[in-house]
Amino acid sequence: MESNRQMKFRMLVLVLVSFFTKARASDTFPKAQRVVWSSNNFKSMLTWGPEPTNYSYTVEFSELGQDKQRTPNCIKTMGIECDLTAELKNLKGHYSADVLSEPMRGVSSDLVEFPHVSSEKFSPYYDTVIGRPEFKIEVSKDKRKTTLNVTDIPTALFDDLENRMNIRDVFGDELLYKVIYRKAKSTGKREKTFKSSIIEMTELDRGVSYCFNVQAFLPSRAPGKQHGELSHIQCSPEEPPSVFEVYSMGVIVGAILIITLAITTIIIVIVMCCRRRKRAKNTGKEGLPLNGV
Repeated sequence: MESNRQMKFRMLVLVLVSFFTKARASDTFPKAQRVVWSSNNFKSMLTWGPEPTNYSYTVEFSELGQDKQRTPNCIKTMGIECDLTAELKNLKGHYSADVLSEPMRGVSSDLVEFPHVSSEKFSPYYDTVIGRPEFKIEVSKDKRKTTLNVTDIPTALFDDLENRMNIRDVFGDELLYKVIYRKAKSTGKREKTFKSSIIEMTELDRGVSYCFNVQAFLPSRAPGKQHGELSHIQCSPEEPPSVFEVYSMGVIVGAILIITLAITTIIIVIVMCCRRRKRAKNTGKEGLPLNGV
């Protein structure tokens, strides 16, 4: 019986020691707070707080089902953010991260397990925020077609040849563009989705100014993350329609004939008036008496 009591006593002591050790560790190395992912155009950052004083932070991350990894820039760091853009190789993978509170560099500790806080799951492909696109407006000479030339947004990613990738390189045919447009003098809006970055619109009224917003659209994502940021609004120029656009060719030809006829009539009347005056002047001279010699 005494042996069992001793064993229970030792176990109790170990539990208490472990408890107080963890309590002291929490006091010495406070846990990180607000551990969140933030990602814009595939620049993926892990951020947390507060700023450390007499301790440091280490980040461990892993793809779901894979071993944990560390990146040199985020080991015993005094910062409160970690850039993991280049570390998340599988863009469609889902990742989690732990932020450990540890002693500063050069300082030792007897603790085996340090306080840590885990992040929520994150996937670059499905969670990164797509930014605001830029585009240029071109109106054809006959004003029958308006073209929006959208610039595919560059990302923070690079391919194997170290060329910067844009969102079209990453998403391929899954990337669509949604156009929200209206007449410049109207509030009624319409939407249309296009597969290409060169957007041709042919159903617009000729000579009328239209205003456009463009945003990336990814139907494969969850509903709340399908749309990128909305572009700045741009409007096409308003040009008055030409005579040929307003009137038919028959009307124009008829108007030309009427104008020609009117000008001809005026010229004839002027010529006849000039001749009459000349005749009247000559007749007056003939009626004068001759002077004697």
